[in-house]
Amino acid sequence: MSFFVAYHPSYIHSVPSTHRFPMEKYGLLYQQLQYEGMLEKADFLKPELADLEIVRRVHSEAYLEKLLKLNCSPREQRVSGFVHTNELILRELRIMEGTRLCAEMVKNGGAALNIAGGTHHAFTDRGEGFCLLNDQAIAARWLLDKQLFKRILIVDLDVHQGNGTAEIFQNVAEVFTFSMHGAANYPIHKEKSDKDVALETFLDDKAYLDILTRELGSVMESFEPDFIFYQCGVDILESDKLGKLKVTQNGIRLRDEWVLHRAKEKNIPVVCSMGGGYSKDVRDIVNAHMHVFRLAHQLFSN
Repeated sequence: MSFFVAYHPSYIHSVPSTHRFPMEKYGLLYQQLQYEGMLEKADFLKPELADLEIVRRVHSEAYLEKLLKLNCSPREQRVSGFVHTNELILRELRIMEGTRLCAEMVKNGGAALNIAGGTHHAFTDRGEGFCLLNDQAIAARWLLDKQLFKRILIVDLDVHQGNGTAEIFQNVAEVFTFSMHGAANYPIHKEKSDKDVALETFLDDKAYLDILTRELGSVMESFEPDFIFYQCGVDILESDKLGKLKVTQNGIRLRDEWVLHRAKEKNIPVVCSMGGGYSKDVRDIVNAHMHVFRLAHQLFSN
């Protein structure tokens, strides 16, 4: 089998109760994957805590020490979105390992999905927007350090720009950062990705997919990646409280289908992290995320 999913109960249970929504989606996705028969409990990857030496390859020693010792200032905690606790920091380290473990599992091909992750607002030396450490950046750096791959493409289709990821890899030629996001959305100050595609407010399915296939298709042809990280946030959904776009559930399915089919056709391993989703009804969030799991299982489970 070349289809893997990483999950740990701490993904939700270590989050302060005031932030459980929409974090509860993680547990619901875990249950839904079993309900639909894609995986049994024993089949899930169960990440331990990330090796701090691997984390240090991306995040500064000073910042990591502040996190581990709970020394971030009240303002830094507010910007990160969380009141920091030891349980929260350990959760973050487990999410980091979940994505790195996914990358290791598909080094010879296939698809792996972390039920959490997509923490693209974490910079080298600080956290923002509910992101303390950057899972895809840590996993990508690990792949490069191990000399397993030479050209890594990070496809970020969350409605918010992957500003932390852009900053981390701004001078790393082996990693191409692609971010397609709402022009009028958070963050106000955008970093410079290798390719930024800023979207107008209220864009619908057809316009969104036309832009995606043109812009990302061009990048894939010119950069020729040998590994893909896919940040597949579902906050582009029309029901999302923060998204400002008009993409439907079918539009998200077609988006995920296009990305995964390109990976399959070109025999490129792909690791997906779920990213954001803030619809009022958690069922809309779970339904939107489930598209990528179903497609990955269909394409890569045999």
